[in-house]
Amino acid sequence: MFRTPSALFRVLAIAEAITWTLLITALIVRATTGVAIAVTVAGGVHGFVFLAYGATAVLVAKNQRWHPLRAVVAIGSAVIPYATIPAEIWWLHRTGALAGDWRLHAGSDPRDERWHDRLMRAMLRRPGLLAALLVVAVVVIFTGLLIVGPPGGKA
Repeated sequence: MFRTPSALFRVLAIAEAITWTLLITALIVRATTGVAIAVTVAGGVHGFVFLAYGATAVLVAKNQRWHPLRAVVAIGSAVIPYATIPAEIWWLHRTGALAGDWRLHAGSDPRDERWHDRLMRAMLRRPGLLAALLVVAVVVIFTGLLIVGPPGGKA
């Protein structure tokens, strides 16, 4: 399913936009009916997908050798509702930043000899393990953020 960085990034960019819809709808439901649990549930789903999108953006940025500023802007697009879609379609895809395959093997580029590039390639050759590790990392960060509490404090 995710045979290219572009395919993985697109799925997470769309998922991030969908969860924005869930969160905004939940906020409207809370404002009109007083049902606060809707925001709790939608906010949790949105937060988890936000973190997954960020992890995906970091992985794709590393694979595609993006300039750090490009990676920061791609990740930052998740903060603005629905901005991941134009960032993916109109900016990253059209500029070729998502073109190409996963870098599973070292090439002639001297950067391929760096330890973190070797580690990335080793993990990309084991997609099940990579996916599991990314999910665990997102769950750990998500749990830590839940312990800290929601933005703005607890009501």
